[in-house]
Amino acid sequence: MKKRDLLTLYDLERAEIEAILERGIALKSMRASGERVHTLPGAVLGMIFEKASTRTRVSFEVGMVELGGHAVYIAPEGSQIGRGEPIADTARVLGGYCHGLLIRTFDQSRAEALAASAPVPVINGLTDQFHPCQLLADLMTVRELRGTLGGLRYAWIGDGNNMAHSWLNAAALLGLELVIACPEGYDPDPEITAQARRIMQERGQGSVEIVRDPVEAARGSDVLSTDVWASMGQESAARARAEAFAGYCLSESLVREASADPIVLHCLPAHRGEEIAEEVLEGPHSAVWRQAENRLHAQKAVLERLLA
Repeated sequence: MKKRDLLTLYDLERAEIEAILERGIALKSMRASGERVHTLPGAVLGMIFEKASTRTRVSFEVGMVELGGHAVYIAPEGSQIGRGEPIADTARVLGGYCHGLLIRTFDQSRAEALAASAPVPVINGLTDQFHPCQLLADLMTVRELRGTLGGLRYAWIGDGNNMAHSWLNAAALLGLELVIACPEGYDPDPEITAQARRIMQERGQGSVEIVRDPVEAARGSDVLSTDVWASMGQESAARARAEAFAGYCLSESLVREASADPIVLHCLPAHRGEEIAEEVLEGPHSAVWRQAENRLHAQKAVLERLLA
């Protein structure tokens, strides 16, 4: 059987995404009832982390253990990766030890290079361009709370970053109505936006709009999402970004512009009072903690699909 990678959501078909979400919900229910699901007995996931992590590392490690397997954490410090070993060499060696590999790194090309040389499935745990595993957890959260993904208006408010790119992927694959509010100069990659629009046009479903006014994006939306304004590696530009994003805080007033009972999402970590207000993060519309927990369940479904 040909190996499968998950580098962007485009590596999945629409039916596969829906199956992963359903399986994630089922696995969550089984875990809550105390049922053990050892569908990957003895499997080993090698996890290469070139960026810091809390949710990705812990959720994948716990997920592998709960599925009956193991996870091996590999950081630049203490490994030959940090001393300049080519990623292709690392891929071939680790692929001989492990049944799958996860990478959390900077440029998408590094994840692609790992996948090109690895004989086992490779999962993107985050790059500067995409964050597919987070999006699956986000979609699972919406599915749990609304019972469907269709017929809803999705608003992304903030930076046109890897999360915005993955929302574009999801909107194209699932035919979602997506509006993105970014200040000028911080739009999503135009090629990624154009690709999403082409897919939507070919399939005759879904839409994407990029606006400057966060109120316009929030108005009537059912799902409101945001992220930090300065992602990992952009800390030196934090002050300039804070100035550019003034007015883009996901505040109570923005939430009031949304539908009657909107879902608020944030992939974390959150800077309270910057991209999201404290009272919104901790408020009645926030699904942020459910969203974070769902990283575990959605990723277990991904691991089953790619490694079983």
